[in-house]
Amino acid sequence: MGTHDSALTAATTQIDAALAEKAKRPTIAGFFDEATYTISYVVHDPATNEAAIIDSVLDYESASGRTSYGSADRVIEYVTSNNLKVTWLIETHAHADHISAAPYLQEKLGGKLAIGKEIVRVQDVFGKLFNAGTDFERDGSQFDHLFADGETFKVGTLDGIALHVPGHTPADMAFIIGDAAFVGDTIFMPDFGTARADFPGGDARQLFQSIRRLLSLPDDTRLFLCHDYKAPGREDYAWETTVGQQRRENVHVKDGVSEDEFVEMRTTRDATLAMPNLIMPSVQVNIRGGRLPDPEDNGVSYIKIPVNAV
Repeated sequence: MGTHDSALTAATTQIDAALAEKAKRPTIAGFFDEATYTISYVVHDPATNEAAIIDSVLDYESASGRTSYGSADRVIEYVTSNNLKVTWLIETHAHADHISAAPYLQEKLGGKLAIGKEIVRVQDVFGKLFNAGTDFERDGSQFDHLFADGETFKVGTLDGIALHVPGHTPADMAFIIGDAAFVGDTIFMPDFGTARADFPGGDARQLFQSIRRLLSLPDDTRLFLCHDYKAPGREDYAWETTVGQQRRENVHVKDGVSEDEFVEMRTTRDATLAMPNLIMPSVQVNIRGGRLPDPEDNGVSYIKIPVNAV
């Protein structure tokens, strides 16, 4: 990005300080949900035991419409066994491939539920698609906090900063805590490439610019991914990489790939991809902060499926 990107400059300063001093770096535990290929994270400050939970998963059986809490309970067990105090429940974006467990975790563990402030755009688009009605607020009020680009925060004594990285969706944010960046669905492991940009409000050109913004951070910045799908030839799931590795090796967006080349590749590839299996329930729930649609007069919540509309 340009030299006047003050948020990027602040993020770089924070990362450099953390790389220089171990006490400024978080302890990170990843929890892989193979059903949705999602990694949730518990990120904590060893000095205070304050923690953030990032991109949690609520188990959902699409055939029966039943939810369960196995994935979330694994996170709770880790938090309680390590005597952590949850202060943040962070969503990198409104996921289209899994349902957030944030309200369940908040009930059990506390903490503020947060997402990027552009969630209001996503709520508006999908509120119309699902005919959510006038009772559905499109102002982000389902969340406790809406982060702006460059906004700083704390996890205990650790410094954090949010960077707006749209393209996959308008609301995507990367959350950097110490030297660790949680980048959501912007980018995957270097051998798998990058996220799709064909959802409503997505934009391949914007995604390229967001990724290159992230890849302007220091080479040793740790990147933690929201998903891994195991690229062909790789036997194990993986979700941690670095800025330097991505710049050298990412099959879609490494150094030397132009914006136009990326946009052509991404657009062509996206046209071949099926919709995520859980997009209908996930989006309807996640734009509500992980809460199910209000029960109807029989006390049951319903997920709508628009016919011939997507």
